[in-house]
Amino acid sequence: MTPITIRNVRIEDCPRLLELIRELAEYEKAAHEVTVTLEQFTDAGFGKSPVWKAFAAVDGNLIIGFALYYIRYSTWKGCRMYLEDLLVTESYRGKGIGKMLFDKLLEEARAQNYNGMVWQVLEWNEPAINFYKKYDASFDPEWWNASISF
Repeated sequence: MTPITIRNVRIEDCPRLLELIRELAEYEKAAHEVTVTLEQFTDAGFGKSPVWKAFAAVDGNLIIGFALYYIRYSTWKGCRMYLEDLLVTESYRGKGIGKMLFDKLLEEARAQNYNGMVWQVLEWNEPAINFYKKYDASFDPEWWNASISF
């Protein structure tokens, strides 16, 4: 294995990121929920008004993981990073790559003077929960997720 590097995602990475997003959706038992097209995904990250940014974990030329985020505003806390997805492809798990990506997110949030980072984790995803607990993350059972789809 070559040394893993963490870098900013580039436009040409979008097809691979979408593959990994589908892998994540399969893991979360929701593959049918991924409806975004490559064109929509690419435009949302690199178009006229980008809404997301991401870091890629790379082994040689292969993206083996990513962390995708955007900035949200809390009227109580101010600007906070929202981690939408963090994934390391299955064959690379357990090698510290998730930690590399998560640490890069924290570094970026601090560099941008955000007041913190928030994310969601499925209640049954024990490996992810245990990972986040290593960072002394808080889990809030009081708030429910809500959404409307069009």
